[in-house]
Amino acid sequence: MPEGLGGELAARGLTVVDDTCVMVRTQMPTTTAPALPARLRLVMLVRAAFAEAVGALRGSPARQRAAHAERLAHSPVRYQGWALQDESDGRLLACGQFAIEAELVGLYDVHTRDNERGRGLASSLCRQILALAARQGARVAYLQVEGDNHDARHIYDRLGFTDAATYHYHALPVSTA
Repeated sequence: MPEGLGGELAARGLTVVDDTCVMVRTQMPTTTAPALPARLRLVMLVRAAFAEAVGALRGSPARQRAAHAERLAHSPVRYQGWALQDESDGRLLACGQFAIEAELVGLYDVHTRDNERGRGLASSLCRQILALAARQGARVAYLQVEGDNHDARHIYDRLGFTDAATYHYHALPVSTA
């Protein structure tokens, strides 16, 4: 950001929102992922099913789920959506997607069911999809995570991701009138 711009934006009433970190992993894992914990299986989801699954895990309204499905349907990059499913009852416990462009793979929409957090599901899922991406030729992985999402950042740190860049937006305060 040019020197003084932050002060100028603040003087105009704009505040920083959505502090985001871009994280990168330059050494991809082997093409073989560790075995999944007992009772879990990795399932591939088509675009609409993935948008619905991640929307349900996040508690997104139907309109946002439909918009997400539409964006995925028209994405110019190869998409793959995956979920960890509980074999005993069919529930989707965590999901995530990746898109490969040349030797780069981006991880997106990694989310775990609220009552299943802290059990290593996101880590297991990410290891699985990183191995899949490596088998498809990916050599460098990247993702974006909110700067204050310390739990997710801890997971990505343990998976070998490091901070590469940060960015944020400026916005006028929302009026309550």
